[in-house]
Amino acid sequence: MNKTLKLSRQMGLLAVIATGISSMVGASINVVPFMIHRSVPKIGPYVLSAFAFAAIPALFAGLAYAILSSAMPRAGGSYLYASRGLSPYLGFIASFSQWFGLSIVIGVIAYISIPFLRDIAYSSELFWLAELFNISIVRVGMGLSLIWSFVYLNIRGIKSYTNLLIPMVMVVFCLGSIVIISSLFYDTNDFLTAIKEKEGIVHVLSPNPNFEWRIFLSAAAILFSSFIGFDAIAQTGSEAKNPTRNLPLAILVAILGVGLFYFLFTASVYKIIPWSYIAEQAQNKDITAPGLLSYVLPKGLDVLILFGAAIALINDLPAMLLSVSRLMFAWAKDSIFPTQITKIHPKNKSPYVALILAGVMSSIGVLGSHFAGDFFLGIDIMVTSMLVNFLLMSITLLTIKKHNPKLAQEIKILKNRTLQLIIGWGGVIFLTGFLVIHLYKDLTSQTNAWYFHSTYVWLIVMGLASIVFFYRWNQLQKKDKTFNQHFKNLPTE
Repeated sequence: MNKTLKLSRQMGLLAVIATGISSMVGASINVVPFMIHRSVPKIGPYVLSAFAFAAIPALFAGLAYAILSSAMPRAGGSYLYASRGLSPYLGFIASFSQWFGLSIVIGVIAYISIPFLRDIAYSSELFWLAELFNISIVRVGMGLSLIWSFVYLNIRGIKSYTNLLIPMVMVVFCLGSIVIISSLFYDTNDFLTAIKEKEGIVHVLSPNPNFEWRIFLSAAAILFSSFIGFDAIAQTGSEAKNPTRNLPLAILVAILGVGLFYFLFTASVYKIIPWSYIAEQAQNKDITAPGLLSYVLPKGLDVLILFGAAIALINDLPAMLLSVSRLMFAWAKDSIFPTQITKIHPKNKSPYVALILAGVMSSIGVLGSHFAGDFFLGIDIMVTSMLVNFLLMSITLLTIKKHNPKLAQEIKILKNRTLQLIIGWGGVIFLTGFLVIHLYKDLTSQTNAWYFHSTYVWLIVMGLASIVFFYRWNQLQKKDKTFNQHFKNLPTE
């Protein structure tokens, strides 16, 4: 391998922001806030409140990421931050947790994208095509095709990646805005009339259940997944222009901008469609916001928002593939993974080996979603993984000044140490609470087998990751007794 090859800084601020937005807007906005009724059946009308509450730990985590990214602008994001500011082992565990969760959810997203295409075909009265999308082998095959198409796109390089990503983000916001505006013209009565005329369904509104903190917090822990994705911005550290400025700025724009869009979108859907109808449908089938709204929107407009939702969901894939591939690339740069993974395409300047491996892992997520029969297993694994990841980022913000004062001095934003400690402790308190609630919900749920508990799956994977790390660490220390000093500095670009 030509040692002069390296990742190239070709991503401007808009491309970096688009990476974060693409990783956030998709299943998070079109599926999870409505399918939540299957995972937490008694949440009732309190989804919006739980959504807003879930934004609090996300904001603390986002601020921690922004601060750390300003000091360590390299590919690897969470791995780099925790391995340099906390400990190499916890850095690997934090990032492996993230890598595993995101790899699985890439497969989940590819798998649940197909029902969106089915709904488009149905709304266009192409009923034969809609039925085709319901065939298992077609759904799985198309999900796998989506993943490998975007693996190829990423291998072609940053220019091809951004040329597709930025226009898709603009389409998503434009078409998603139709949903927000539609709440000004339609309400629950319009929806109830529409389903009676079109489907002969007479839906009787259910009384609101009593508010329960246990149910509310369980829902908030799952809805927290809607804010996951901004961390993909941190993975562009070796490819972003002016990274010490652009990475923190992009993270904050993504969290605040997308968070507001989420809330307006979800509020609009629940204003038109009664929560009791959404809850009822979620128990019987996979539902989407555009699919539900198609009952009331004029012909043509319903197809447009379905198309926008499909684009939003599919648009998750290239950004998430970039994210997980750069994590593997960073591990390999530190020799924790085989150095062959750092191979860079001589023409496109992309880490093609890491991208291929990301595609393989994501393909397992597609198959897992299909055979598990419920994509929420993948969502639960991702939530556990990212809560642990974000918790360790908050702890890193607390420890970096003592553990690595040299890098702590490189922080470019929110330099006030008191403010950093407030953000760090806020993240630790909220994220620990969310993690405990999420694990309790998972471990006390009724499942057909132990491996349908996401906590057990996650613990097994983390155990295997620990074995890999300590095996490689011991090997490397035998060769170089001062190897641990390597983790006091940033890797070479």
